[in-house]
Amino acid sequence: MAVLPPDPVFSLRCPEMGAVYSLCFHENERLLAGTLKGNVFLWDLQTNRCGLHFEVSKEAVTNLHHTPDRLVTQEKGGTVTMWSMTNTCYVRERSIPGNHLGYCRTALHTNPNNTNEQLLFYPCGESTIGVLHVTDPAAPTQMLVPDDPQLPKLGTVTCFKPFECASQLFLLAGYESGHFLTWDLSSGVIVDVMADLAPEPMTVDYDPVTNRGIVGTASDKLTAISYQRQSMQLQRGPELSIKNAGVNIVRIRGDQKVFTSGGWDGRIRIFSWKSLRPLAVLTQHKQGAVMDIAYSPQEVSMWRAPIMAAAGMDGQISLWDLYN
Repeated sequence: MAVLPPDPVFSLRCPEMGAVYSLCFHENERLLAGTLKGNVFLWDLQTNRCGLHFEVSKEAVTNLHHTPDRLVTQEKGGTVTMWSMTNTCYVRERSIPGNHLGYCRTALHTNPNNTNEQLLFYPCGESTIGVLHVTDPAAPTQMLVPDDPQLPKLGTVTCFKPFECASQLFLLAGYESGHFLTWDLSSGVIVDVMADLAPEPMTVDYDPVTNRGIVGTASDKLTAISYQRQSMQLQRGPELSIKNAGVNIVRIRGDQKVFTSGGWDGRIRIFSWKSLRPLAVLTQHKQGAVMDIAYSPQEVSMWRAPIMAAAGMDGQISLWDLYN
């Protein structure tokens, strides 16, 4: 039984921002928001004011990533752009033209042993996934193409999550058909195929420490997953029912205590990661879907706690302290 929800510690709004599609933290004191109108807004969490905004394109900014010295944006249609930081603004470095008509978001993986080694996974074409070296423009782009004739028609790639296991890099990818493929990035080979895991998958997150993941779909179910580690075979876990269908985003918090889903109904649902029990339903976003959720890497000084940010079609960014 979900408990009564807490209130947000703050809500960020400004008339020019409009609907928000994507969020990411830069360190702990800056929060970036990508909008339906194609802009990026930079919020200073020490003052809760917008210090900068700039246009990426005329298309919605569907995802954002921030490395120590670069911003990566993804636009509707799939175009990916790298931006370098200056003291006063972001400067466009290079763009990779998109050819993706779906809603799949990019994913960034940073090598834990070398933070300068960053790989960006991005959807391109129908079922193809590109792997781009963020810090090395001269490095070749790897293409993950599911062209095995024994595979069924997969349709468009809809979600993916890179992760490391036993010092090897893998990618779990969901497709329109409901199939999930596990790729070994060192060889570019598919090591596992699971059919009909979840119909119309929208979002996936996986934590290799606890060996558990969660898949959100267009239905009223969330599906837990895990791996048989020796064979790297994906296994279906329990299903969690939610009141209204449609999940845009699932995020596992870095401390593996909770995970959060953002729904088409505007609800933010908090679950225990250990038991998968519902803990709270946050109802701050009452007009339109929740599109993205992000956790600050560390404590935000104004609130003296790590913060969760959520945003969506209602044009506000809600900030939550779920630790106290």
